[in-house]
Amino acid sequence: MIDRRTFGKAIGAGAAGTAAASLTGLSGPSSAAASSAAASSSSGPGADRAATAPASPTGGGSFPALKQVKAGELTIGYAEAGPAHGPAVILLHGWPYDIHSYVEVAPLLAARGYRVIVPHLRGHGTTSFRSPKTFRNAQQSVIALDIIALLNALKIEKAVFGGFDWGSRTADIIAALWPERCEALVSVTGYLITNREKNKLPLPPSAEWAWWYQYYFATERGALGFEEHRHDFAKLIWRNVSPTWNFDDATFDRTAAAFDNPDYVPIVVHNYRWRLGLAKGDPRYDRLEARLAAAPDIAVPTITLDGELDPFTPAGEGAAYRDKFTGPYDHRTLKGIGHNVPQEAPEAFAEAVLDVDRF
Repeated sequence: MIDRRTFGKAIGAGAAGTAAASLTGLSGPSSAAASSAAASSSSGPGADRAATAPASPTGGGSFPALKQVKAGELTIGYAEAGPAHGPAVILLHGWPYDIHSYVEVAPLLAARGYRVIVPHLRGHGTTSFRSPKTFRNAQQSVIALDIIALLNALKIEKAVFGGFDWGSRTADIIAALWPERCEALVSVTGYLITNREKNKLPLPPSAEWAWWYQYYFATERGALGFEEHRHDFAKLIWRNVSPTWNFDDATFDRTAAAFDNPDYVPIVVHNYRWRLGLAKGDPRYDRLEARLAAAPDIAVPTITLDGELDPFTPAGEGAAYRDKFTGPYDHRTLKGIGHNVPQEAPEAFAEAVLDVDRF
């Protein structure tokens, strides 16, 4: 899930009222020249407006046979849609989710000429470690390095990135540390780069309650319980964080298959323990983590989204993290939507990707 310090800051900022606006028609990818010209502007069109997202249907829909590619420490499983030589879009899922969060977003973008890549993050689905001896590390920098390795393996120089939850954090890191690989960014709940020193500080009880699971994971009882009940655990999270999303069993089961990966529990548990300073990372990435701890700005064109009903971040105008995005920028609040924005509001998410590529 998202970073607890960002949530606490958002609680302090409060939830701002928003005015609903209709979704506009989806349009095609911008030219490179148009993207370059727009990048010099100070703000994207429609900055600080809210968007009303349509309800997403449940059930049905799947990706065709997944592809596999060796990339860094992993063999990454990924879905691909759209023309092979189209401008690239990388869509990154969160926890407890998988690539099917984008099963309706991907064809919308592919139909507009984009090459859409949706990878399983480490520990999920068909993504596997190339060596049984590799440390099952889930610190934030190494997940971003997985995606850089994927770009290299697929010979993609630059892409538009979209993400939510773990995917937002990963996309934010790539935009901040490797902006030459990031054409533009769509980030649900904004700036999610983790600062572990700040994470040592307690939040008000009203902010802490939503993070019960990371304290559960901090115990051996929690790790055992998560191992035994991984599917029920995920379904509980889905219902709590997306209160108006009436997903059916077929929709959940399609994603839950990704949790049967043998590395799923170790990766999830390590991720949350690492964030709280309860587990060590890999010393090879200390320099990267030091750069991330300094909260680097993100200068690429960005649209941030939040769901009005997401319990982690009060709906608003992105004020809690606005100053971290120094390039062209827009923020949109999706009315009636919870945490899993791309699956609950696929048209709104796809529209944000298309719009940010025109900035």
